[in-house]
Amino acid sequence: MNKLQRYLRLLGAVAAAAVLGGAVQAADINFGKPGEPIELVVGYQPYYTQSWSGVIMRGKKFYEKYLPAGSKVEFQIGLQGAIIVNNMLAGKQHIGYMGDMPSIVSTTKQEVADVRIVANLGIALDQCNIFLVRNDAPKFATTLDAIKWLDGKQIAVPKGSCTDRYAQAVYLKYKVNPAAYLNQNIEVITSNFRAGKIDAAVIWEPTASKLVQEGLARRVISGVTPQENDGGFLAMRADLIKQRPDVVKAWLNAELDAQLFFADPKNSQEIISMAKQQTTGFSDKVLWYALYGAYGPDQDGSKVRNTLQFTITPPARELLDRATTFLYTIKSISTPKLRPEAVMPEFADAVLKERNIKAPIGQVSALPDSAYTGPK
Repeated sequence: MNKLQRYLRLLGAVAAAAVLGGAVQAADINFGKPGEPIELVVGYQPYYTQSWSGVIMRGKKFYEKYLPAGSKVEFQIGLQGAIIVNNMLAGKQHIGYMGDMPSIVSTTKQEVADVRIVANLGIALDQCNIFLVRNDAPKFATTLDAIKWLDGKQIAVPKGSCTDRYAQAVYLKYKVNPAAYLNQNIEVITSNFRAGKIDAAVIWEPTASKLVQEGLARRVISGVTPQENDGGFLAMRADLIKQRPDVVKAWLNAELDAQLFFADPKNSQEIISMAKQQTTGFSDKVLWYALYGAYGPDQDGSKVRNTLQFTITPPARELLDRATTFLYTIKSISTPKLRPEAVMPEFADAVLKERNIKAPIGQVSALPDSAYTGPK
């Protein structure tokens, strides 16, 4: 069994555990007084490209500049957002880097623990919203032809995720009726593409680029044609926010440094090197293509791979509201709207004001293949 197979099998196992296990009741944690050293546990997703400011934070340690002297930070990998949500609710992690759907879910479990969204990691059209089709599918003249072809087909997604919301939005907008809409994790989707058992699937980066680069599937539609975006968010436990506003501000200053580093194309190869060190089963080139690859019009490519909003800008707020409605519709959460205190942009707004920076703070643009200088 190779590294990718081990990773995919582990991903499937932890996904099942997240669904079956649930979160343990967690009392408020004592984070100490402002100015004191603190020990933080951070959940992040190196296997989700849009949250790679967390990869940069771990690699560059920008937080050391801002946290009280003597503080310690432990980074824990979450193979998907649901794992980080459970750990935050259980008090095992204090800060979480997640996609839009798990971020929203984390704020609706206040009977277990109070979690708040404090910043945005990015908004994009093709970090989560990527339709792949089997290799022997027709060569489509346009992306609209590709969408029409989906009607009556066997389509798989990890349901309840950003992929699910995007797929259902496409079905509704273009009146697509799949023959089957299957709930499958990435391991099963990969195996079924290899075996020819599914016609199409929606998955996120960097796995989407991996399947394309390895010739297991073809990318045909992203969020560009239907104009459906996706996003990542930074969440924190409310007891941390209440007790240690100094730490919240410190972390967000470091996060701003990480996002500014993220936005500079000169750092592309260093970012890929950090991502390679923090993942398994992915080549340098696949990781580079997942973030910087320039997909053409036939693959519904976007010139901007990620827009770094940092704070909760109007586009970020609109995405949260739309995703919340979707989660309520599929009965994943019990409220159609987030409680007002669930989203707290005031700390991020204050950091931007103090540093005289306006949101969005930058973007990650698609680069030509010639810009890749790493191993082949």
